[in-house]
Parts: sequence; C-alpha cells; structure tokens
Amino acid sequence: MLLYPYGVTWTPATPLVSRSIPNLAAFPAGGGRRSLKFVLFSVPSRCFPCASASPDRCNAGKVEGSTIDRAAYENERLRLDAAAREAMAATASASEGSEDPRSWKWRIRKRIWDLMEAEDIARNPRPVHHRIPNFVGAPKAAELLGRLEVFQKAQCVKVNPDSPQKQVRFLTLTDGKTLLTPQPRLRTGFFSVLESRMIPPESIMEACSSFGFAKYGKPIGLDEKIKVDLLVIGSVAVDPHTGARLGKGEGFAELEYGMLRHMGAIDDSTLVVTSVHDKQLVDDIPVEKLLIHDVPVDIICTPTQVIYTNTTIPKPQGIYWDKLSPEKLSQIRILRELKKLIEKETGQILPSGPSEKLPPTAQRRKLI
Repeated sequence: MLLYPYGVTWTPATPLVSRSIPNLAAFPAGGGRRSLKFVLFSVPSRCFPCASASPDRCNAGKVEGSTIDRAAYENERLRLDAAAREAMAATASASEGSEDPRSWKWRIRKRIWDLMEAEDIARNPRPVHHRIPNFVGAPKAAELLGRLEVFQKAQCVKVNPDSPQKQVRFLTLTDGKTLLTPQPRLRTGFFSVLESRMIPPESIMEACSSFGFAKYGKPIGLDEKIKVDLLVIGSVAVDPHTGARLGKGEGFAELEYGMLRHMGAIDDSTLVVTSVHDKQLVDDIPVEKLLIHDVPVDIICTPTQVIYTNTTIPKPQGIYWDKLSPEKLSQIRILRELKKLIEKETGQILPSGPSEKLPPTAQRRKLI
C-alpha cells in the first residue's frame, strides 16, 4: 500500500480509503496552512514502499533521521518470527492426539488457517499458519471499526501489531488519537506510544509498521499514567455468540491485557474489539474450557458486518502468575520487572506456573 497526497494518481492501484487528516498541516509554496487528504491505495506487492518522493530515502540501508538500521531490523524480525512459528508448529503437532488441555484450540486454529489458504481469502504475509492471519477485506473491516461510536469517542486506542490491523492503526493516527502498540511479542520492551504530531505526514503509513513503532514510537514503562479507551486485538477464530476468542497460541494478548490491567489503564468496562474475516467466525469454542486469562471480545468487525457479542465471559483481572511459566518469564524483561516490583511492594514471593518449551523470540539484539 502507498500513501499519496490526494489528487496524485497511480494507474495500477485501486483506491481503498479516502481519508482527511485534520491535525496534520502542509505548507504550500504560497504560504499558509491547509489540511492534508490522503488516499490509501492497494499495491500488488508484499512490501510497503516508502511514500517519500526521494528514491534515495527508500533504498538507503539506514533510515534518514534514525539510528535504526532498517535492513538489519527487518532481517532480525523475520528470523525471530520464523523461529516462533516453527516452535508453535511443533507445539501444535505435539498436542495432536495427546491429553494436552490446549489441543482443542490447535485443532480450531489449524482448521481456520487451512480454510483461509484453501479458499484464497488469506493475504500476505503467507502462509497464514501460526500467525494472526491477514485477510481479504481487512481494510473494509477496519473502516467499519472506525465508524464505531466507541472508536470515534476514544482518545487512546491500543492496537495489536499484526498485519490485518495495520489499517486500524492508520485510522487511529489519522483521527488524531493516541496509538498504543505493544512491541512484537514483547521482545524489546513493553508498549510504544505514537501520535500523529510525532510523525511526518508522509510517514504515517510507515509508522503503522513494526519498524515504524521502533522509529517513531515513544517507549513507555509500567509506571506510565495512561488511560486506554479501547482495545483492538487480532484473532484466529472468534465466536460471535459468546465472544470467545482464540489467538495464534502464544498468549501475548493475554499478557498485554494483564499488564494494562495492573497499571490501571483499563478495567472491566473497557471494550475489546477484533477485526476478522467472516470465515473466521466459529461456533465451537467451548466456553467452559477457556482459561482464566483468556480475553473475550465485545465487538467483532468483519468486512460485511459489525457484531455485538454481549459476552458474559469474565475478563482477566491482571496477570495470573501461577499460569506463567518460568521460561516465558525469563524471556520477557518487562514481566520480570513487574514481578520484582510486586514482590518488593508486598513482601511476598509470587507463584510460578508449570514449565513449557518456548521459541527464542523474546530476545532481540540491539541494532544501531
């Protein structure tokens, strides 16, 4: 996808979304200020080229004005993501035919991933297995989400970093809201805060990517005083009748929710929204088998409809330390910091969950 000033045309592209950006200003040659309007185009490519008119900036190994080496950052991200998917595939395979209480989740996930590939409703990155799957119509689902009253009234929106929610992140920034995005798999820290005033107008779409979070985002810690008005999370499958949801199986959405709950940034009244393809709607997630830390959804947006689930599934109240394995705790620095803080404040040692085999995704080398 490319972000162009309104009025600039590019024949092979199809306009998806026309968007006014009232809080960003351009300076015409004649002086004065005018609001910018952008059109979001679809491009038949896996990558997102730079919106800058300068080809040198697009092709440079190091991003202008940044100390982050883009090529190295992307290579490292892809390496860690591949390792994570391989480990998740091994976990799913090992659970087949076993008494693993999570095996039913993997069966539903695999069915949805297989279906999306077989019916070609999946979109890059592919294959969608062991990912929050990108899908045909994701921008349309995002537009319906953007029309929700709760979104329009929200000042701060937390959005997951996955591909199908990229347009939601774009709408959040162009509507002048604060965007809160977790570091992918909580590898490098906790959350990044982005606001449109922090980002050059031509770089808004770049800021919605994983690399853009690192380049333009302001990292925050557990002591940040912040109020989140709406949570947007990705899903592999979701039940429209109960609000029961399955992610890709790593549990990061639950950890992020628990930490925000501990910070006081959210509470039971904070609505949780997901955007999925209609084929990701299921009716066979057994509510009675959900775990205490599983996060239900209040609203589902697909390319064709908005569904209010009226869920009665209790929302997690924080981090459930007795469910958190020593391996996951050792790989996520922000969790270790939170555990030490709580133990220091209470004078009590927190419990630990059972051991598990984890992919080596939480550690990232510093790239400069």
